[in-house]
Amino acid sequence: MNVGQAEDDEDVISAINTTPLVDVMLVLLIIFLITIPVATHTVPVALPKETNQPRQTKPENINLSVTRDGGVFWNQEALGQEALVERLKAVSVLQPQPEVQVRGDGAAPYEHVGRVVLACQRAGILKIGFITEPPPRG
Repeated sequence: MNVGQAEDDEDVISAINTTPLVDVMLVLLIIFLITIPVATHTVPVALPKETNQPRQTKPENINLSVTRDGGVFWNQEALGQEALVERLKAVSVLQPQPEVQVRGDGAAPYEHVGRVVLACQRAGILKIGFITEPPPRG
């Protein structure tokens, strides 16, 4: 074997053939380009449009406020849990039934607001609303 022939073999071995890699990448690109439009098609559904209308507080509505420490206020009067249920039972028989609007403190744990919702369920109140402040416009 010739010394020159051995050096030519080493040069061939040290070079990397990237043609198969490019071929594989092009095939994958074509597959992805074909399958992406198929994956994005969904069942055509008419989704409801969002409407955000401010509610009018009517005098017959009941405003319950929940403080961050768990205090419950019926309009401006502080109530305990059992007194709240009894008063809600008394108004649940009225026709039309008034809506209960809950104003929960933003820093209050959900447990306190959940107790008010539970009291409304126990009393048979059908309409419960949550009063929030809209985000500032900027």
